[in-house]
Amino acid sequence: MSDQAIDRTELPIRRPPFRGVVKRTLEGSQPDWNYVAPLTPPEGAPNILLILTDDAGFGNPATFGGPIRTPALDRLAAGGLKYNGFHVTAMCSPTRAALMTGRNHHAVGFGMVSEFAGPFPGYSAMLPKDCQTFVKTLQGNGYSTACFGKWHLTPDTMQGPGGPFDRWPNALGFDYFWGFLGGESGQFDPVIIENNKAIGVPGQEDFYLPDAMADKTIEWLHSVRAHDTSKPWFTYFSTGCSHAPHQVLAEWADRYKGAFDQGWDKLREETFERQKQLGVIPADAELTPRPDEMPAWESLSENQKRVYALWVPTTYATRRYS
Repeated sequence: MSDQAIDRTELPIRRPPFRGVVKRTLEGSQPDWNYVAPLTPPEGAPNILLILTDDAGFGNPATFGGPIRTPALDRLAAGGLKYNGFHVTAMCSPTRAALMTGRNHHAVGFGMVSEFAGPFPGYSAMLPKDCQTFVKTLQGNGYSTACFGKWHLTPDTMQGPGGPFDRWPNALGFDYFWGFLGGESGQFDPVIIENNKAIGVPGQEDFYLPDAMADKTIEWLHSVRAHDTSKPWFTYFSTGCSHAPHQVLAEWADRYKGAFDQGWDKLREETFERQKQLGVIPADAELTPRPDEMPAWESLSENQKRVYALWVPTTYATRRYS
């Protein structure tokens, strides 16, 4: 059926009426192949890759003026649009709940992270049945959908092999899930969930979760494209970093040795100026004061400065067996 002939105002989309002819036998009967044809996505439906970097600030990537080099993101941004108005709830589960449903996080039960679910409206950590994820809409309109990495939208009491599974990724619109259900996970020894089954801790000697997520995503995309090159896909790629535990391969951390020796006060000023130059904040914007809870960099002892300057490039460089 054409896009115009499909009523997409309600999900699930109704099957089309049979327009063939049914006789007592095949003789004289007329088939209607549209009646059994898979649902056709809307014409021009794009492929979508949504990347959510956990607990990372607006001033982290170089694409938005930050000190962390992100050349691939720079290339993507140069060929598209950059937005500076994504409002988050400053917590993991609530941000995800709002992003996935398009609703206020309290309206869908996530006034707090799922580990602190409670028996009160707005804090149940239970996505209500009368508010589905936007992924359900994509899936119901013919998309292939997959989620990789951190989920954090299932109450702790529902994460076992007995379920219930109605608030796991597969039930909320994802054809495939590979990642972890909770709020944080080791980068070297995560407890991996695949769909509705616990796989456990990977046994590979050189396993590193961000790399494995990328490999699994590419593997899934190749399989979907091999089956149907015309079918659009939605991929939700949600990293466990830069949430604790902070575990970065030394080969990456070593690239930033000395990059933070100037301290956080100067780093904030440098980032702020680069953001003005890039146009991601207004040229007349004023830098917010440093919080009183954070000491001035120059008030620290030389030993403290050495420790804090190495915090990102060295302390985060955790080896699996160190």
